[in-house]
Amino acid sequence: MFADFGAIILAAGFSSRMEDFKPLMLLQGRTLLHWAVQCFQQAGIPQPLVVTGHGAPQVRQAAQTLGVPIVHNPDYQQGMFSSVHTGVSTLKHFQAFFVLPVDIPLVRPATISALIQAWQGQMVLPVFEGQQGHPPLIPATLIKDILAHDGQGGLRAVLAKHPARELFVWDQGILLDVDTHSDFQILETQATRLKIGTRAEALALAKLYMPQRGLAHGQAVAQMALGLAQKLNDYGFNLDLDLVHNAALLHDIGKGQPQHEQAGARLLSDLGLTGLTQIVASHRDVPPPASGILTEKEVVYLADKLMRCDQRVSIEDRFQEKLDKYVQDSRATQAIVGRLNHALAVAQLFENICDQSVNEIQVIK
Repeated sequence: MFADFGAIILAAGFSSRMEDFKPLMLLQGRTLLHWAVQCFQQAGIPQPLVVTGHGAPQVRQAAQTLGVPIVHNPDYQQGMFSSVHTGVSTLKHFQAFFVLPVDIPLVRPATISALIQAWQGQMVLPVFEGQQGHPPLIPATLIKDILAHDGQGGLRAVLAKHPARELFVWDQGILLDVDTHSDFQILETQATRLKIGTRAEALALAKLYMPQRGLAHGQAVAQMALGLAQKLNDYGFNLDLDLVHNAALLHDIGKGQPQHEQAGARLLSDLGLTGLTQIVASHRDVPPPASGILTEKEVVYLADKLMRCDQRVSIEDRFQEKLDKYVQDSRATQAIVGRLNHALAVAQLFENICDQSVNEIQVIK
């Protein structure tokens, strides 16, 4: 729990560009307010402050159900900065605080934690693919300046006068707000993919955590895996191509640590990407399924065995390197041969289904 950090959720606006009242719009069965509150609570900020205005009775009831404090902005008609002013004037005893509009509900708890961990006394701003997003982490020392501001240019004008550190994050949710129904449709899609991430998020995460050589291997395996998965889908399978891509790209994210497959899976779980963990944890060795049905797990595993670094190789060549290395160790050799046979058996299953050698499959870039 981060007792020195607070959060303000702005839920006072008119939602003038939407027919629905944004704080109470349902996304995957939960209100946008619930999503925003949950983001902070799961990151260790149990009592984010909700600022109400338009629709105050309904928002108050929803906030009370969630067990979080509220403050009413009687001047909400004057715009968002008046709600910032109301919220900031209520904060006490924090080193720093977040400000998040309720219509940016899919910020990940891992991002909040990362911003706090990056805190060194000055403002921290999250950045995804070169774009600054929400929420900023603002030093409490700026409260006086915020309260003294006349509102022109909003909170951004105040923050622009002070030094800030940009923190590159892999969370696309920092940019996703809801102003139109098409925005909400994007949000609905994003909400269904939180456990596996988008392809853009997976690439951003890989760049943050993996060395260049590991990134090159991950990208090559992802391209190979997409080729295999698309071929299977052409034969009636229904493999999730985003799951295949992201798990393949990140399969070695734990490389360099003992039992790197398990280490990588734990990291992804901690980041909220629980939909990738089983594939990443098992990619070293996957026996052929007794059912004969190949899933995303077997596809990523097979693709990994068809790549050495970022170069395509046969399965036999991929394992020969290990066999040569441990030629004097009979126990290790036996284990390597066992894994080789598993890989060949999975490849044979693929070839039986698709009537094509794995060595002939085109990668998808």
